[in-house]
Amino acid sequence: MAGGKLTPRQKMINLMYLVFIAMLALNMSKEVLTAFGNFNDKFDESNKLTEQSNQSLLGALNTKASDEPAQYGESARKAVEVAKISKEFTAFLETAKVEATKGFEIDKETGKLPFEAMDKSVIDDKWFQGDGYSARGTEIVSKIDKYVADIKKVIGVDVKYVNYIKEVEKKFSTADIVNKDGIKVKYLDYKAKGFPAVSTLTYLTAMQNDVKNTEAGAYNLFLGNALQSAASMKNFQAIVVLDKNAYFAGEQVTGKVVLGRYDANTVPTSFNGPGKIENGQAVISMTAGGIGEQNFTGKFGFLEDGKEIPLEFKGTYVVVPRPNQAIISADKMNVVYRGVPNPISISVPGISSDKVSASAPGMSKVGDGKFMLNAGSGSEVKISVTATMPDGKPMSSAQVFRIKGLPAPTGKVGGSISNKGPKSNLEVCTVTADMEDFDFPVNVNVTQFNVKVPGQPTVVVSGSKMDAKAKAVIAKASRGDVVVISEIKASFSGIDQVAKRVSTCTYEIQ
Repeated sequence: MAGGKLTPRQKMINLMYLVFIAMLALNMSKEVLTAFGNFNDKFDESNKLTEQSNQSLLGALNTKASDEPAQYGESARKAVEVAKISKEFTAFLETAKVEATKGFEIDKETGKLPFEAMDKSVIDDKWFQGDGYSARGTEIVSKIDKYVADIKKVIGVDVKYVNYIKEVEKKFSTADIVNKDGIKVKYLDYKAKGFPAVSTLTYLTAMQNDVKNTEAGAYNLFLGNALQSAASMKNFQAIVVLDKNAYFAGEQVTGKVVLGRYDANTVPTSFNGPGKIENGQAVISMTAGGIGEQNFTGKFGFLEDGKEIPLEFKGTYVVVPRPNQAIISADKMNVVYRGVPNPISISVPGISSDKVSASAPGMSKVGDGKFMLNAGSGSEVKISVTATMPDGKPMSSAQVFRIKGLPAPTGKVGGSISNKGPKSNLEVCTVTADMEDFDFPVNVNVTQFNVKVPGQPTVVVSGSKMDAKAKAVIAKASRGDVVVISEIKASFSGIDQVAKRVSTCTYEIQ
């Protein structure tokens, strides 16, 4: 503007215009610096108010925890941890603010820093080194990250805290930031490098404000979730209330399902009914009436707003005749076998097993209501049961069981009584013996058998597989010949004896 073919007067006007623009820019710069300072003061004032509010919230949580520890104890513990973490981080940020304002004196009249003079950075050589951070800059970023990690550790992974954690992570993120030119720059570079001191001061005070608000958010969350938990449906249980507790076959069953909340803090102040208050609960205790349906009623009293609120209840139960016969059943079938230990279960309805005893020839007790019977000679065994009733009187009962002998073991070759196939298959077949249709666990081991091929001498084999001699005679068998496996001998574990011999099995050559 001040060059070119201009008149001296025009040159002077243009020069004065440039001076005016420069002065305007200088004034705007001071206004911006003052604005930053004012924002810093606003954040400072907000931090003080939020700190007072946080103290009140923390006090309320601690009071709740003292009055209702089961409901608020854990929330109060977490709140104390959040307060400690936030206080330590805020104090650290205060040291960073001292660095950012070093060399600027507070005005004694206004009590404020000289914001208009804080137009240069005083931390560039302290927080930054080359294109990266200095040790102090690294420490500042690490402290921010640690604050987030510590808060997350205290809050925990409960799903109801997910949104809060996301907000904290976003608010205190130290990830690289894309600037206006679309270039990624380091977090602290973007926030403070080359900025006026007043800007860095405001940035740090604003972060302290974020810490205070994060702290307040945690306290409100703890209070809200504790209240929500108290009203949560998880504390309720669906309770089936039938009109009576016993029914005849074919009778209509009637009743209702209600929601009941179990709360250790909800304690009745009085109880009138068949029982008494113990440990904050009404415990029913009464003598059963005569046989048939019986009713009982009562009333709770709860204190609310200084007045006792009555809550009536009623119930029904059915008295049945005293048991006079034991129930005896064989665990495997309706008979017992000679030669094996037979498991027997014995119980009497309404009587505990320690009040029930049983006896029979060859029977012994092996557990709670469990017995083992080894049947002897004869075709029947009688089991006698004696039980002691609640009033101390005895009750006796007996039942007779049939005794059967063990079934004859069945010989098998290749897993079947009668098998067929090529000679090569027979040579590798295993001879076995099974107790078919027998429910008791029995292990069988074949120790010897005879092999008879038509037209060939009988071969005696030791073990359960064909030996060389057996294979030699099998090789001479012709298509259609039936090889007989007989005289099978076996050892049995799980039974005392085998009364009958193992049956013969065959294999047809094809």
